[in-house]
Amino acid sequence: MLTKIIDSDRIHKLKAYIDKGDKFVIVSHEMPDGDAVGSSLALYHYLMSFDKKSIKVVVPNNFPAFLKWMSGAKDMVLYEQYPDFATQLISEADVLFCLDFNAVKRVGKMASAVIASDARKVMIDHHPEPEDFCKVIISYPEMSSTSELVFRIICALGDIDLVEKDAAECIYTGMMTDTGSFGYNSNNAEIYIIISELIKKGIDKDEIYRNVNQVYSECRLRLMGYVLYEKMKTYPDKKTAVFALTQEELNRFKYKSGDTEGFVNLPLSIGGIFFSAFFREETNLIKISLRSVGDFPCNTFAAEYFNGGGHKNASGGEFYGTLEDALRVFEKGLAQFNPLNFEKS
Repeated sequence: MLTKIIDSDRIHKLKAYIDKGDKFVIVSHEMPDGDAVGSSLALYHYLMSFDKKSIKVVVPNNFPAFLKWMSGAKDMVLYEQYPDFATQLISEADVLFCLDFNAVKRVGKMASAVIASDARKVMIDHHPEPEDFCKVIISYPEMSSTSELVFRIICALGDIDLVEKDAAECIYTGMMTDTGSFGYNSNNAEIYIIISELIKKGIDKDEIYRNVNQVYSECRLRLMGYVLYEKMKTYPDKKTAVFALTQEELNRFKYKSGDTEGFVNLPLSIGGIFFSAFFREETNLIKISLRSVGDFPCNTFAAEYFNGGGHKNASGGEFYGTLEDALRVFEKGLAQFNPLNFEKS
């Protein structure tokens, strides 16, 4: 059905960990997105098929409301709310799954607990250049998402029959959100074989799309309008668009986690724009999201100017300083790293 891509030795080690382990913890990165939540919950449901003492999902902080419909989401432990309990879970785990991140710094304040844990650590991820902090590293950057990789792992373990509707919905959500609803990084035919298998498990992909992309608060919709009408700046000579939001602006629209999810993609619908950047002011830093189409490697731009990284067409970073200084660095980067130079002739 699917091409065998995962090294068999890693699968054998993973199976041994699952067989011998009794307490499992699944962790993911700060500001969990659809793939982080989807892949974590999919693995959670899979592990729940076995007779284990404890299976928990722990994430650094809260995640968007439009992801909370997924089965198991209400049972996820937020480190920012329960740091002592979360740390205890991580320290007592037999197996610690690290999903959808390639560097331990990406779990924020949870990093020290993850590093200190004596658990057998397993990384499942699709970001390039994984750090060596896990005993088993299952990292394939060519995958559309970590959720796709979780599905392939379950298949490689011979347990596709254990994937039920709840897990299938989580896998599809992660795949859909990490490809912009299959608008990028989704040209591999096997993705659609997987989707077919998930539909056979009973998912309603149209309903999932609506849950994630069409059910928002009034405040989010008004914020989107404000961003497009008041805040977006274009650089036609560089085929680029950028917008930035201050904390005051976010507060004005009663911002909640996830309200700006997907905003960075909006300028890419403008003809002639193929690089988009979004700057969001937080308490101590500026968070940056970058998206591109075609050959422009926005992950290289993120690494060069904003201590970031990610995928070729979807990446992010951060800047310690003022919003104005961050935007000046961005414009300097455009001058030195002009997207026009990456156009196909």
